[in-house]
Amino acid sequence: KPGEQKQPKEPSPSQCMHLAVVACGDRLEETLIMLKSAVLFSNRRLCFHIFAEDSLKPEFEKKLKEWPASYTKKFDSNIYPITFSVGNAQEWKKLFKPCAAQRLFLPVILKDVDSLLYVDTDVLFLRPIDDIWHMLKEFNSTQLAAMAPEHEIPKIGWYSRFARHPYYGATGLNSGVMLMNLTRIRSTRFKNSIIPGGLTWEEMLYPLYQKYKNYITWGDQDLLNIIFYFNPECLYVFPCQWNYRPDHCMYGSNCKGAEEEGVSILHGNRGVYHNDKQPTFKALYEVIRDFPFEDNLFQSLYYPLQSKFLDTVHTLCGRIPQVFLKQIEKTMKKVYENRVIVYLGANHRY
Repeated sequence: KPGEQKQPKEPSPSQCMHLAVVACGDRLEETLIMLKSAVLFSNRRLCFHIFAEDSLKPEFEKKLKEWPASYTKKFDSNIYPITFSVGNAQEWKKLFKPCAAQRLFLPVILKDVDSLLYVDTDVLFLRPIDDIWHMLKEFNSTQLAAMAPEHEIPKIGWYSRFARHPYYGATGLNSGVMLMNLTRIRSTRFKNSIIPGGLTWEEMLYPLYQKYKNYITWGDQDLLNIIFYFNPECLYVFPCQWNYRPDHCMYGSNCKGAEEEGVSILHGNRGVYHNDKQPTFKALYEVIRDFPFEDNLFQSLYYPLQSKFLDTVHTLCGRIPQVFLKQIEKTMKKVYENRVIVYLGANHRY
């Protein structure tokens, strides 16, 4: 009606986008900054599934409640203990980093969740999760998970040079960002190197680990590479800008998608948010960490970021600031436009 403001519709629970993360040890702050980046830019409602050590649970609950109501209404959160349904729990806990193997058990634990985006704690979203969530609709009838390659260039990739076990494709997969149709994973029998017939996901995990445990370096990521080596038809491969790591710029720029579209999801592995080896990655982490939730995005996030980037131009990654800035600028413009349209209301039409 004339004179009435148009109210945005609240998304229904069925539209929830499920995001899972596993946090142990000193990963509390890093995980919270990742979740903050998800909430800042996403459009639809989010459901967080946080797997954490018991000592971290009250900290997560306390910190998330401190966020402004305008953001806490955009998500639900569940915090779970670290559990492993098959095999030896202590062995799984020691596999690569503490508790990282938990991600292998998400299809088993989250029985009521149809689809899920898993990310490592050191991930930052530079555009809405909605955009990677849409990729679920691009899966063909046999695909049930999506990951990005571990590297773009085989001659400098880790798997192609050093792996002593089977791995997917020419350069292997990086599991730091993994989109999954859990319903399909639970109902599929996977080809494997253990028995001639297929095994379910849960049946396969521990025997596979037992067979290859003396040959794997990167823990659960190596097991995922082995699984999709034997089941390549089950994987959807998304491009490098959705899992952009220091390897994509520290040897020279080698992610064409990021050069064209900008980085969509930043993955600060190698501890680069907390050391001075890759100041461009650290700058993004610190700016999102320090952003006051309800401030102006351009004034309190984008402009400080541009300023920090000026100090990184002497580094290989810092020489290509447009790769890091292009997508986040586009995202912030959309967020700003959406807020202005809602604020103006239906009666301010030209």
